[in-house]
Amino acid sequence: MPAITFEQEFILNEHRIYTTRPLRTLFTLELLSKEFFQDDFAKLMQGITEAENQVAAVSHFAKRYGMFFANQFYMLAAYDMIWDGKHTELHFDVTKEYDAYTIAMFINPNDFRYVKETERKDVIMKILQKQGYEIVQYLRKTTSISPLVIWESFFVSIVKMYEKLLENPSTASQAMDDIEILESTEAWKSFSTKSLFYEYTKGRNPAVLVNQPIRRSCCMSMDIPGQGACGYCPKTNL
Repeated sequence: MPAITFEQEFILNEHRIYTTRPLRTLFTLELLSKEFFQDDFAKLMQGITEAENQVAAVSHFAKRYGMFFANQFYMLAAYDMIWDGKHTELHFDVTKEYDAYTIAMFINPNDFRYVKETERKDVIMKILQKQGYEIVQYLRKTTSISPLVIWESFFVSIVKMYEKLLENPSTASQAMDDIEILESTEAWKSFSTKSLFYEYTKGRNPAVLVNQPIRRSCCMSMDIPGQGACGYCPKTNL
């Protein structure tokens, strides 16, 4: 198992992922798969965020979890590493940021592993299936949220992440290779007939997508106290 460097720890923290044990565990990613928890999850998130409605509250969680999802691709492109822990080992707890309550994520740094070039595509496919598609399905059972809202929140974080990686000559080539995999139909074949990521980017460079209103769905961040519409919102064109 690779040791996490100070630089990698900083990147994780930027994505609100911490390698210390939380003071408490409010829930784990694995708990989202349980029907009894799904019944109460939207109420829980609404209580934490004080959102105007439960759909906005779950959408807010999707944006936070999307930072973890995107971080997997960041670590893969920058360091040939992924977090390979079980869903029971991704912990969530309440935290306060900018005078508002939200969710932070906690993982075990010993669960990172190196990825061989020969398995890279398979690893990306597994991340899309196990940490993307399955989580989207779980969240859809908690409230009447559209899968498009969730996926596009994931993609916002991924685009931001790749924009940074492509600016760096040391990571640009690998990042572009990984983008090509994500935009291929093959990578999504276990649950989709097309690349959902390509449907979002249309093959455009992340540098021209950052903070542009290219979402087709609204993440409802304006329904969370202390937040406004994000820079990707289609409503900014209205």
